[in-house]
Amino acid sequence: MGKIIALANQKGGVGKTTTSMNLAASLATLEKHVLLIDADPQANASSGLGVDLAEVDVSIYDCLVNKTDPHEAIYETDIKGLDIIPSHIDLVGAEIEMLNLSERERILENLLKPLRAEYDYILIDCSPSLGLITVNALTAADSVIIPVQCEYFALEGISKLLNTIKIIKTKLNPKLAIEGFLLTMYDSRLRLANQIKEEVQRHFQELVFKTVINRNVKLSEAPSHGVPAILYDADSTGARNHLELAKEITDREKK
Repeated sequence: MGKIIALANQKGGVGKTTTSMNLAASLATLEKHVLLIDADPQANASSGLGVDLAEVDVSIYDCLVNKTDPHEAIYETDIKGLDIIPSHIDLVGAEIEMLNLSERERILENLLKPLRAEYDYILIDCSPSLGLITVNALTAADSVIIPVQCEYFALEGISKLLNTIKIIKTKLNPKLAIEGFLLTMYDSRLRLANQIKEEVQRHFQELVFKTVINRNVKLSEAPSHGVPAILYDADSTGARNHLELAKEITDREKK
């Protein structure tokens, strides 16, 4: 049975999509069979993994709104063992269309049930909001990774997300766990970055991943080439950081 992990933070620009793509690629490099679901209307994870959005016939939108079989929406990537269900700009209006559907918070959970047996990990890249699709992702997930950028206002909004997680645990998904807080965009030369790192570690303690994602130009460049950092420059700090994160997650499963 595959593990479903949502990557969520309603604050934009925290490195969520970068982490989703590169963690998925790193898990596949560790010979895990991985499916990435791009649940963000911006579709950056899709294009960042080489999907030509103009050529996409079936996306996560069709699965959520039209109940299309998710197998029809799965696309292979350039990395062996990594598949993706791409997003579409239509996803912007999907939340309104889903409002009248029965069990609207569980649509994604029901979609993913047949796919669990086919993958080791299913990652969901959530949009930077706490709307119905993010609620669907958290209801379907076993755990959630919360990226926190090492910059000013980093902790702003986290309490709102934690409150949402608490509500979902109470009403929709009692098994939902926090996989971990992931520090992103870290620059050890900056005093502020070090202060935020210490503050997050002090506040959330063992819930913070040991792996830290450093600020890295290769991570920023890779998506424009339609590949994750591990294919763009395997020796880059960004590629190595995400491989460490993948190992940290898989090592936990062995315990």
